[in-house]
Amino acid sequence: MINLCQGIIKTGMMNERNDEVFSKRVKAGKRTYFFDVKTTKGKDLYLTITESKRTGDFDGRPEYEKHKIFLYKEDFEKFNEGFSEALETIKGLWDSGEYKKPEPVEEHEERSVTFEEL
Repeated sequence: MINLCQGIIKTGMMNERNDEVFSKRVKAGKRTYFFDVKTTKGKDLYLTITESKRTGDFDGRPEYEKHKIFLYKEDFEKFNEGFSEALETIKGLWDSGEYKKPEPVEEHEERSVTFEEL
């Protein structure tokens, strides 16, 4: 089972808007995922998951396509259950040999991109 709350306390640093309490960037092939734990003015926590994919360049600047999911506290447990079940199903299907497993991706050096640049 995936623990969505794991790592939230790793940093107490907040961004300029004082709403971000944790951020994790995950590079995965051609995509980058951002997991950002944020807080509301009422001190409720929520999670944003952003997928970012570079689509090309415009006037010498990289352009990105982004998709974002907002996950609120009342949905954490149900989301975690559904996500975990989906991943377990995928692993079982891979193990059956009927479906292709992902090939290991060789990480190579790329220019670091911050979320603000997107």
